[in-house]
Amino acid sequence: MHKTIIGAAIAAMTALSLNAAPGVRLVSDAAAQAVPEESYKLGALTITAPWTRVTPKGAKIAGGYVRITNTGAEPDRLVGGTFDLSARVEVHEMSVDGGVMRMRELATGLEIAPGASVELKPGGYHFMFMDMKGALEAGKPVKGRLTFQKAGSIDVEFRVAPLGAAAAPAGVKPAGAHGGGHGAGHDHH
Repeated sequence: MHKTIIGAAIAAMTALSLNAAPGVRLVSDAAAQAVPEESYKLGALTITAPWTRVTPKGAKIAGGYVRITNTGAEPDRLVGGTFDLSARVEVHEMSVDGGVMRMRELATGLEIAPGASVELKPGGYHFMFMDMKGALEAGKPVKGRLTFQKAGSIDVEFRVAPLGAAAAPAGVKPAGAHGGGHGAGHDHH
């Protein structure tokens, strides 16, 4: 009974947030917490706060989000990655054109210009975790790997935020998340 009430409350909050007035975003107290600043370093790239959201049981797709900063003098390109609970990962762009939401895969990846930051977030650029092998649960991080055209690959840990969250969940830094690098995930091209 308790789970049914909580499920109904989550569904109601999600419906409210989808039907809110333009420019208004309704979020729970948990979703409004500060974004943690854990980061991973790969060459000139800094990968900050990888996260995703809870998925209902049986969901076949999920979204993933992160901020990537390029402190180098050359552009690089996010071309994909892996996610332990999905068969494949795609980099996508979401936009609204004439009131119609459109989503498309970025077949050649997403450029991160020198001196720039790119944020993958709800409603914009994001990862699509395809053919999910299980449900994502709040507070249970999932391992993944981000792959860049020049810098190579790095292992990261995606935090799992509540359903409908607009930002990464606050919490403890994952093991190995620091400015000095995350050695286990480097595959240079």
